[in-house]
Amino acid sequence: MNQIMENITGMSALTDQVIATDLLNAAKAEVKNYSVAITETTTPQLRSTLKQHLNDAIQAHEKISTYMISKGYYMPHDMSKQLQMDKTVSNTALQVAQNMQ
Repeated sequence: MNQIMENITGMSALTDQVIATDLLNAAKAEVKNYSVAITETTTPQLRSTLKQHLNDAIQAHEKISTYMISKGYYMPHDMSKQLQMDKTVSNTALQVAQNMQ
């Protein structure tokens, strides 16, 4: 499947990193949104359900970030390297979008 995507977009395997980064950003947003929802609900049963969803979202974030760290896509302990990586990923995402137009 990756070879098909590379052929369609003209992009290298760096596309995997762009996708993983997008998943990580979505997971972070999910954690944040569930946290806000928990603070705004007054029903104990709903709060309990939202807490379980929050825990699931935290676990998903952990799995995604662990995968990205193991692949060298994410360097949360070296901000200068991470900033350079973010710039590269952003440029690649823009190229993918341009190639798909």
